[in-house]
Amino acid sequence: MKKHLVSIVPYEQPLESVRQAVDLSNGLANLAPRARVFIKPNIVFWTRAVPFPKWGVITTTRVVEDMIVMLKECGIDDITIGEGTVTMNPKDTATLVHAFHTLGYDRLKQKYGIKCLNVFERPFEKVDLGDGVEVAFNRDVLESDYVVDLPVLKAHNQTVVSLGIKNLKGLIDIPSRKRCHNMTPGKDLHFWVSKLADRMPPIFTLIDGIFSNEKGPGPDGKLRRTDLLVASADILSADLVGAGILGYQPEQVPHLMHAAEHRRRPWDFSDIRVVGDRIENVKQPHEYDFAYSETDEVILPTALARQGIKGVFYHKYDLSMCTYCSAVNGLMISAIRFAWQGQPYNDVEVLTGKSMQPTPGRKKTILMGKCIYQAHKNNPLIQEAIPIKGCPPRPEDMLKALHKAGIEADPGLYENIDHLPGFYMSRYEGKPEYDESFFSVS
Repeated sequence: MKKHLVSIVPYEQPLESVRQAVDLSNGLANLAPRARVFIKPNIVFWTRAVPFPKWGVITTTRVVEDMIVMLKECGIDDITIGEGTVTMNPKDTATLVHAFHTLGYDRLKQKYGIKCLNVFERPFEKVDLGDGVEVAFNRDVLESDYVVDLPVLKAHNQTVVSLGIKNLKGLIDIPSRKRCHNMTPGKDLHFWVSKLADRMPPIFTLIDGIFSNEKGPGPDGKLRRTDLLVASADILSADLVGAGILGYQPEQVPHLMHAAEHRRRPWDFSDIRVVGDRIENVKQPHEYDFAYSETDEVILPTALARQGIKGVFYHKYDLSMCTYCSAVNGLMISAIRFAWQGQPYNDVEVLTGKSMQPTPGRKKTILMGKCIYQAHKNNPLIQEAIPIKGCPPRPEDMLKALHKAGIEADPGLYENIDHLPGFYMSRYEGKPEYDESFFSVS
């Protein structure tokens, strides 16, 4: 049986640690000189308003630059970095320009002659991935000869982990991303994500675990200094090993199980050879999910339930909630939490995503987002519907909906929504292991 090489290397020093991970995995052995190479980092989120915790959220610029150096040493001159960061305004292209500049990519252009692109400003091409899964990929990556996939080592609150395969979701257009988020039995989000690598050019995956993210993918997760690199020329093998380091067996990660089935691969590591360190030696379990309390009296995140909040039933997100609503879901929960004055709210239910069903008898039902509004705008089980119709939901509409439901949310939270990620910075202040220099170019 052919063995797929995966290297696990401690991150100890710039360039040399990446070089060791690449060499041990034999990752660039099939890279032809003068190949067109597309680098896909993970810039899952960005705001121009304030600095925010990037550790374990965004691929370190250190790893991006080290991979560029490795490619240049292989004789590669045609290198493109591409990403498709979702912003609350779909027409906003300035935010990713700001991200590229802040992360030092402009300097990388000057030093190495690379190109940077926002996939939303480039053409997309429909790709049939089989089994009814059709998505539109950025054409630049499809026309490249080789892909270098640089995900972050992170757990993910919907897909359990977000590693090499999941990172490719940033290369498809917004309608495709929304179609991924469904609850169709056997063809849900996990199934769609599992197929994203199936029609790609050859991929080398280097998982950036200098920092990792528990309950990711965003800056509200628990960010850790982990100092690990995982590399392989086989994306599924890299992801299986990465998941193992995060504490998950393959059967606990549905999209990796689907991917193994598509590729007719065993999922028990029998066709994988791990070199360098061992999974058992470096494993650091990361929780992926936020705890919820669900009883007849309480349906809330556990933190709110412990606070004693009553009279509001905020159902836990499901796989049908797409990135846009995910981005503001935490804000809605925080607004409810901070508005609590000790008196029960007026029997308010909050529905999100595409698939949730209203509970008969609730007095007020907030329908957050276009999808759930369209699903229930005429539902006779709802006594009073309070719609938030936008896609993405507009902050001012969310605030109005909460006020209409009798929840006196602070307008400042919504007026300064771009500043909210900055509040998490205090968790890491004064801790030298969280070093901003990993996201800059000297």
